[in-house]
Amino acid sequence: MSSALPYKISVLVFIENRAGELLLMLRAKQPNLGVWSPIGGKLEMATGESPFQCAVRETAEETGLHVREEDLHLFAMIAEKAYQGHNHWLMFLFRCKVPIDALPADISEGKFAFWSREKINTLEIPETDAAALWPVYDRYRDSFVSLRADCAVSPIAITIEQITPSPR
Repeated sequence: MSSALPYKISVLVFIENRAGELLLMLRAKQPNLGVWSPIGGKLEMATGESPFQCAVRETAEETGLHVREEDLHLFAMIAEKAYQGHNHWLMFLFRCKVPIDALPADISEGKFAFWSREKINTLEIPETDAAALWPVYDRYRDSFVSLRADCAVSPIAITIEQITPSPR
């Protein structure tokens, strides 16, 4: 069943304010309608856009924060199989090294809020975010990890494929 699903490529960008709170969007559209998640979007594959270029573009489009590729740290690559039974996703997760100074204005895709990392655990977030995304952020945001998440089974089966430690 899941092999016939379309494959999509996306980025998520984790942005903090100066207090260390994370910027999340309450999604007004699918995927993840009605739940909180980091900003991001799909690569413009027809133009040959890279994941870094996509992260720069999405950050500016969604938040107004203008960053450069060197302002981003790629900390994870997650292959999600059969997410919500509709798509396979290849996601690139970035940590923005530049803090955002103010809460962005609401956009058609959703509204924003800053949350402490502890408070995020109490929010309505996607199941895969709770199972994989936030634990990956907590553990690998300064290094790199590649993993896959099989969303066709319950609970979601997560397999770490490679870990590159942070340089010390």
